[in-house]
Amino acid sequence: MSSLVSCYNRGCGQKFDPEKNTDDSCVHHPGVPFFHDAYKGWSCCNKKSVDFTEFLNIKGCTRGLHSNEKPPEPEKSKDDASATEEVPEVEKIREPIRQSMVRPPFQTPLITVEPWVAPAFRKQIDEMPPTVTVQKKTPSELATIAPGTVCKHGGCNCTYEDATEQSKHECIYHPGVPIFHEGLKFWSCCQRKTSDFTAFMNQAGCETGKHLWTSEEDESKAIKCRLDWHQTATTVVVTVYAKNYHYARSTVRVNPIRLAICLLFPQQGDNEYNVDMELRGVIDVSQCKVQMFGTKVEITLVKAEPGTWAKLDFPRDKQPAGNDTAKQQQQQKENKTGKDEGEDDNDSDVDLDDLEPTLRTATITELN
Repeated sequence: MSSLVSCYNRGCGQKFDPEKNTDDSCVHHPGVPFFHDAYKGWSCCNKKSVDFTEFLNIKGCTRGLHSNEKPPEPEKSKDDASATEEVPEVEKIREPIRQSMVRPPFQTPLITVEPWVAPAFRKQIDEMPPTVTVQKKTPSELATIAPGTVCKHGGCNCTYEDATEQSKHECIYHPGVPIFHEGLKFWSCCQRKTSDFTAFMNQAGCETGKHLWTSEEDESKAIKCRLDWHQTATTVVVTVYAKNYHYARSTVRVNPIRLAICLLFPQQGDNEYNVDMELRGVIDVSQCKVQMFGTKVEITLVKAEPGTWAKLDFPRDKQPAGNDTAKQQQQQKENKTGKDEGEDDNDSDVDLDDLEPTLRTATITELN
């Protein structure tokens, strides 16, 4: 009796006797298995299933002889063969570090940028009624202050009588505005936060000045507008949010490192909103543009060199690194020279006869 051998036809997996192998002994799949979109099946009969066990139990679709030879593996496509090939590493060469552009002086002459005005906004301003001039009170009327008048400054509860009787000419107040956020109460100027309203009202002011008894004293205060900005790799867009400003009497001027904005408001006594800043980077003045709308002024500044600005401007009390003036350098040099000369003079004043010798004694202990 001959030994049984395993059949390697796909989908069969039975053992057979080579002497009893007939044309209809083996039920198998002549095709190849495929796996696509969670389906598993055979290419010969298009029977498929999402369950792997059911896929293995799919009966063959063709009868034939058992075979004890393993079927050839399907050839890999050229795309798969190329994917397995090792890709040689390409050595990256870093670009040399570019030196920053030389910053021109801050006092370089400013150039006025001609704005584009939205037609609807132009029509709105042209049809605006003339400003009604409010007659201001005379000095004698301003000098007359009603009894019990409280100082208008935030944080100052002093009355006019107290200031007169006790000669309190100085006003200790908060120049900022009160802020209430997430249960905390504080002033925007000094940021002393508290959750108790009484403690907030009793906070002492952080600035000293003159008392404000009438609102007329505050009429000439500069107008405040919200300024925002964002940037791309090549441009910086500065936006000033404002309404009812006069497009023809407002100006935007620039030089390579400076931006000066002046918006005039005819309905508010021709008061102005002014900003004059030193920009962080250098801009191309010839490509800058200004657009005026009914609710904002949009200024597009084109960077002279691509890159990212950490901030929009430099504080006016701080200059960019490396821009020390010649006067400051000369003063530092003089201070250093004076210090060195002072040290030499101190050494020359030392008299060797005034030095007292110090005697040091040593104790010798005899060891047994």
